Amino acid sequence: MPHPAEHHSADEPLGRDEAEQIAEAMRAFGSASRLQLLWSLLAGERTVEQLVDAAGMEQSAVSHQLRLLRQQRLVAVRREGRHAYYRLHDHHLPELLTAMRHHQEHVNPPAAVALPKPAAKRKTTR
Repeated sequence: MPHPAEHHSADEPLGRDEAEQIAEAMRAFGSASRLQLLWSLLAGERTVEQLVDAAGMEQSAVSHQLRLLRQQRLVAVRREGRHAYYRLHDHHLPELLTAMRHHQEHVNPPAAVALPKPAAKRKTTR
């Protein structure tokens, strides 16, 4: 758990330099393929092969996107033998990804699932 002094208060004004840094970091979320990879990592550490299967992408594309995500410190890698294991970089990311999805669902609600109509009751005559 981070120390409270590690973060600025949300009430503190956002300066121009910090806004630029945040905007640059947010660009990493601007790709559907990178979002799919990040989502796959919500479940925990994965190899490149597992991420290829989960995202349905070519290995070269996954490797390229993972390199970009590493550069932005969104994912971290651990090497063991010939395998590389990727995980989300820190504890903020699951909350951030969840908040992004919830915001999207709020502004663009998913189509309502049509529930089956109850069967009409038959009138019985006596």
